Amino acid sequence: MNNSAASNNLRSEHFQRSTPDPSNPTIRVLVVDDEQSIIDLIELGLRYEGFEVQSVQSGYAGIELVNAWCPHLIILDGNLPDLDGFSLCHRIRQYSDVPIVMLTVRDELADKIKGLELGADDYLTKPFHFSELLARIRAALRRYLAPTSSILTVGSLTLNADTREVWRAGMPVELTRKEFNLLHLLMQHPDRVLERQTILDRVWGYDYYDDTTVIEVYISNLRNKLDRDPHGLIRTVRGIGYMFKVPPITNSSAVESDSDIQTSL
Repeated sequence: MNNSAASNNLRSEHFQRSTPDPSNPTIRVLVVDDEQSIIDLIELGLRYEGFEVQSVQSGYAGIELVNAWCPHLIILDGNLPDLDGFSLCHRIRQYSDVPIVMLTVRDELADKIKGLELGADDYLTKPFHFSELLARIRAALRRYLAPTSSILTVGSLTLNADTREVWRAGMPVELTRKEFNLLHLLMQHPDRVLERQTILDRVWGYDYYDDTTVIEVYISNLRNKLDRDPHGLIRTVRGIGYMFKVPPITNSSAVESDSDIQTSL
């Protein structure tokens, strides 16, 4: 298959969420890297840990194998001889939420931010310790494969985790990938305060340099899209984090007055 055909085949029908077959629960990991020594090291280590591994050395070959093999996780180099890893990550993210761990020599802060903003779940620089890579792989897989209810409904808000659709009072709400993931996390823990670092770990999947202001931006976006009511669904708990507040069953309930809860960022 030529490069153009491989690129055109990156369609949504190829990217149904892949979960292990209960009768054969081996996790499939795809390695896309142009350094054979790196491939050999990762393949040896992951196979020893019980993973099934396949590898390719170019971006377009990666597209073909993603389509054909449906891996549960992708380890992706940033520097590839044809389609670079950042572009490949972006293309995959248009159709799939399969975990992507970028593994590259590009260690500038701007490159890390770029990779993560394009949709990578984690970013590790070379040289690396295999034990750290393994820990990051397992953490990404825990988030990806965690059992969840496919449809969550709270009041007039409904979220479908399988189709990644959200409705508010019967009307569809368009969310970005990170907005959806953040809302999903909050709705999974109604009336429970989630600390900012917990949200970073679960939604972004990496240490955002101790800068939690990124959460405030996404919380603000969700509030604008879901509910402009100052006593709405997503509450800020001062100095701690955020809480998804379940609406009262009756209309006679008093407005929340706890001084520890505020709706401002």
